[in-house]
Amino acid sequence: MNRTTTQDTFFKALRDSLPAAALIEQQVRTALAEDLGGGDRTAALLPADRKSRVELITRQNAVVCGRAWFDEVFRQLDPGARIEWRAADGERVEPGQILCTLTGATRALLSGERTAMNYLQTLSGTASRARLYADAVAGLPVRLLDTRKTLPGLRVQQKYAVRCGGCYNHRMGLFDAILIKENHILAAGSIAAALTAAFAVAAGLPVEIEVENLDELEEALAAGATHLLLDNFELDRLRRAVDLVGRRARLEASGGVTLDRVRVIAETGVDDVSVGDLTKDVASIDLSMRFMDA
Repeated sequence: MNRTTTQDTFFKALRDSLPAAALIEQQVRTALAEDLGGGDRTAALLPADRKSRVELITRQNAVVCGRAWFDEVFRQLDPGARIEWRAADGERVEPGQILCTLTGATRALLSGERTAMNYLQTLSGTASRARLYADAVAGLPVRLLDTRKTLPGLRVQQKYAVRCGGCYNHRMGLFDAILIKENHILAAGSIAAALTAAFAVAAGLPVEIEVENLDELEEALAAGATHLLLDNFELDRLRRAVDLVGRRARLEASGGVTLDRVRVIAETGVDDVSVGDLTKDVASIDLSMRFMDA
């Protein structure tokens, strides 16, 4: 694969944005404990000294994601296992393509197969979905953002997969940004009161507020809002919001975003579009591990 300078920068950014190795180790340890429990009773039928060689193959078009978790599974089960990758995270692959080869203790390869595949299939599915969306808005000055609609226990992993697919991360959780929504506004008493309280405690965190119509948008601007979430705005109202705001605040469209509508939403001129579909309805990629002679 010939990579342009832009592609090289993309792949480097992915490598630099991998979660900490200690976190990946902890996540994999938990996943293995869930599957292995007191030990793999079936793999124990095989001689402990047997070695095998395995090829990992994709059965469909995909964007690869999850190598670090895949590798960590076998590192924990067999520190001597050798893995040779032929595709990088963020790289597009085609049906029948060999993604990597593994050589190691047969018991370890069999015991780790399902956990390693679960990670790679799910995260590659997320990255592949994100790439479809990123391709749909190619050429437009817009960011497609994920949401907190992730699979339980896979927040960090899926957020990384979204980046592998060419989209962007919104807040990681409730701790790294303030997003004032309808119920927060009702509890505070007004948009202005909610923003005043948020600015007082923000301590450098981003502050964004949800508005449901143009009157609320103007009220939020008057109260000092710099990031506005436009909730379920129709296309004509999105365009009017963009004209009204100019560049006084960053605008994010949200609600009802699908693959067939994302480009027309982006063409209204909003800065960001948040897409729950990137992570919540993911279909795993069809992969196969094929055992060969050692």
